[in-house]
Amino acid sequence: MKLSHTPVDTIVMFNRHIFVKRDDLLHPEFSGNKARKFAYFLEHEFPGVTKLIGYGSPQANSLYSMSALAKLKGWSLDFYVDHIASHIKLKPSGNYGAALANGANIISLDSLDDRGDRDTHTYIQEVVLPNETHAIFVPEGGRCEYAEFGVSKLAEEIAQWAKDSGLEHLVVFLPSGTGTTALYLNKYYVEQEINIQVLTCAAVGGSSYLIQQFTQLADNPLYHPEIVALPKKYHFGKLYPEFYEMWKTISLTGIAFELLYDPLGWMTLEHHLSLSQGDVPILYLHQGGLLGNETMLPRYIRKYGA
Repeated sequence: MKLSHTPVDTIVMFNRHIFVKRDDLLHPEFSGNKARKFAYFLEHEFPGVTKLIGYGSPQANSLYSMSALAKLKGWSLDFYVDHIASHIKLKPSGNYGAALANGANIISLDSLDDRGDRDTHTYIQEVVLPNETHAIFVPEGGRCEYAEFGVSKLAEEIAQWAKDSGLEHLVVFLPSGTGTTALYLNKYYVEQEINIQVLTCAAVGGSSYLIQQFTQLADNPLYHPEIVALPKKYHFGKLYPEFYEMWKTISLTGIAFELLYDPLGWMTLEHHLSLSQGDVPILYLHQGGLLGNETMLPRYIRKYGA
């Protein structure tokens, strides 16, 4: 089960060479950033634990990876979602279908009588966890202190590759959901005094939301990566023709990228490069998540054609 030390490829984008850290080549069940975020759970024993509890979208990459983790550990998984669209229930596919196949118990809050006006996180904290004495709770997207263990190893891999490649300076770029990976990467480089800068963009909720996520994990702003924003605001999960066009363009490199985060990531990187001076080497962190294309690509095709 390959969970570390992925290769770095070089592609040409925006009329320059860009390195790509191929974390999409990690083991499919823990592809990309989930392999890094869940490394602590994979490498440690948890006596007495029988259940994993999480929450998020019914098509979240974390749902599938948590189902694989629970299956590997011999735990059950209760994964809470706000609601499940009828077409997903009728034809399970992508992360949702794969998680069900792994035995995940996916619980929709809109079917529970005791939900009240609680959001998913609050419901778990107030109703679920007080009655679970043998469970581990992982917040949405793996945003927790446990993630630092694996992300720090990723940061070390990148630093060693840069050193071996003779790069005195490097910019690492990645799109962020909760910002966990970007935060812990940058924290490692700051603490180790390594000349690597982490740039990211907010795929969910905007820059102010992302700063809040950073602060919950590390209140020292020196650890926070730089956020790059596009002039236009995009809503998470909405289909945009420019996303589809960027995805088709980056697919021409021969590397498969996912459709939810990567198009915004590459558009933001292009915007950043158009404004920046100099020619500092750029490494784009491919965070996997390709299973989500099973549901995203048909949506794009229906809306914009093949």
